[in-house]
Amino acid sequence: MADEPTNGELARLISQMDVRMDSRLGELSSRFDKVVTLDVYTIQMTHIEQRIAKADADNRSNADAVKKLEDDFEKYQRDQATKREEDRQKRLYQAILPVLLGLISAAIALWAVVSK
Repeated sequence: MADEPTNGELARLISQMDVRMDSRLGELSSRFDKVVTLDVYTIQMTHIEQRIAKADADNRSNADAVKKLEDDFEKYQRDQATKREEDRQKRLYQAILPVLLGLISAAIALWAVVSK
């Protein structure tokens, strides 16, 4: 019987356990206050998934728009380069043709003078 605690010691141990249980239950209660219900969680996750899907669709449509814009810009650059080349050729022919006609006229005139 010497190893067994007395009634007073048992009462103190029980009151200490009671205090610890109260504090732990208080902590648990405060944690439960932060927990959301499954319904609320499901609704929030569904909303988040919808927002992510919409953002993904927006990103894809923006990527398609950027690709189309880049293609249009490349086509514009090719068209402008072709137009510049055509204009250069026109100016070249506009400069060469009168000179060539003048040389041919001078050659004919010279030939006419020499052949008399």
